[in-house]
Amino acid sequence: MSAWPENTKEVGERHRFDEAGLLSWWRERLGPAEALSVRKFRGGQSNPTFWIGDGERGWVLRKKPPGKLLPSAHAVEREHRVMAALAETDVPVPRVSELCEDPGVIGTPFFVMEHVIGRIFWNVQLPDAHPAERSAVYAELARVLAALHGVDVDAVGLGDYGRRGGYVARQVKRWSEQYARAKTQDVPAMDRLIAHLEAHVPTADETTLAHGDYRLDNLIFHPTEPRALALIDWELSTLGHPLADLAYTCMLYDVQLPKIGGLLGVDFAATGIPSEPELVAAYEAASGRTVDADDWAYFKAFGLFRLAAIAQGVYKRSLDGNASDPQAAMFGAAVPHLSGIGNRLLGIG
Repeated sequence: MSAWPENTKEVGERHRFDEAGLLSWWRERLGPAEALSVRKFRGGQSNPTFWIGDGERGWVLRKKPPGKLLPSAHAVEREHRVMAALAETDVPVPRVSELCEDPGVIGTPFFVMEHVIGRIFWNVQLPDAHPAERSAVYAELARVLAALHGVDVDAVGLGDYGRRGGYVARQVKRWSEQYARAKTQDVPAMDRLIAHLEAHVPTADETTLAHGDYRLDNLIFHPTEPRALALIDWELSTLGHPLADLAYTCMLYDVQLPKIGGLLGVDFAATGIPSEPELVAAYEAASGRTVDADDWAYFKAFGLFRLAAIAQGVYKRSLDGNASDPQAAMFGAAVPHLSGIGNRLLGIG
């Protein structure tokens, strides 16, 4: 078996778990292993993710973080379920193996899946690619999202994966509550954004499978081809409105985010990266769905609101010492920034 992946590091004290307990469970559920090599994947703000070598091959283990958690957050059980259900669909996902819901094994529930070897494009401007490659990567981004929204949820056993209809109103309520629980200071721009979203929920409704965190760096691409091998990080997935996923993907046309950057000021014609209308059109062509222009600003602001609420949770966990990334403290400053952009898109401040 080859050495561990380059994008891993030694497990720090904060995320160390009972490796002896894991080995015992591993031998019972996955097969013989003399010992396990454990490395933590770099980054990650929510569920810590580890590379596990069993002497024959590499695996990925994803678990809940340590410490006190917000209700319904970090649902690795749902991640396991949805990826298992999508295994035979056009949505590329890793092959999942065992789910362990017993916190007595390593301290929290976890699951094991295959290690998909490929490329993750952390910088959305794809600086190392040429224009044709950039165009192809973004076309694949649109295609996979359309495939996701085309899944027959009843046929794959996900008909009860969430409630049908009313997704946006429920999400505004849920993330407002999560934000309130994690709140560390008053952010007037966030308060204004929440009030507007609560009062102006679009009347047009549709229900599909929704990823909830669909963006370029949650796709693993083939090592040399612009072809997605796996869509990962399904923690926020549910039955929801497809435009919420699309708008969340398009937020990078309006913001610059830590580590992954943004598409503000990009010369689309020269770089091969599609403009926002071009990416939306590619999704429409692949999905057969028409994006309602009247609701587009709302859904984009909604995506920024959710990201701001997530950022607040990451920041709160950093203060509590439970965040997966040691640089999580920077996310506190993201909340007023993101909510301010949401207000601007809606013309309310």
